[in-house]
Amino acid sequence: MLELRDVCAWYGSAQSLFGVSLHVAAGELVVLQGLNGAGKSTLLQAIMGLGPRVEGSMHYQFESILALQPHVRALRGLGYVPEDRRLFTALTVEQNLLIGARNPVPAAAVASPDGEFEGWSQVPVVERRRRVLHLFPALSTMLGRSAAHMSGGEQQMLSIARTLMTGPSLLLLDEPCEGISPVLAESIRDALLRLKQQGMAMLVAEQNGILAERADRVITLTAQTALVA
Repeated sequence: MLELRDVCAWYGSAQSLFGVSLHVAAGELVVLQGLNGAGKSTLLQAIMGLGPRVEGSMHYQFESILALQPHVRALRGLGYVPEDRRLFTALTVEQNLLIGARNPVPAAAVASPDGEFEGWSQVPVVERRRRVLHLFPALSTMLGRSAAHMSGGEQQMLSIARTLMTGPSLLLLDEPCEGISPVLAESIRDALLRLKQQGMAMLVAEQNGILAERADRVITLTAQTALVA
């Protein structure tokens, strides 16, 4: 699904990634670990086409994405949840969800009979909204609330939910359970594991290890060291 080979990245003249190679197969949960400064966030941004200058090989669904703009990568099915969430804090929860929505891809797909999470890109916006509120039921009680008046954990739920509204097939998550209450961190972990059970592929950067024990693979990224996995 996603394959990187010898990816290097620079911010100006400063190199931040050195020969990174990894892959994420369909339905896999791959956790990316490493100390601060090792380049975890940079790697996720590079995959989305945000920020650094990148060289190397980067393929998604057997297509090179290096030359694609970030919005085109999103249309191809990459969903990015940044560490700083980047919500529209002046808008309500409902408005944040809908602003991330896009029309389904042309394909015949409906909700599965048991209501499980399949085919995010192929269902109408109203069905995606139903799914994210089922995944994060706490959001159902605050649809009219401004995002600015949510706790950090609630904002993280909304950030993930908004990304799901774009209909991704691979989620890139940067520290989704960091800096929030243990109860909400566990709730987010459980929601992500349910997504995995339903076939959503994920590449997750984390330090606290809350997802690592349930991952298909754990990859450690070290500064100025090539990574092969």
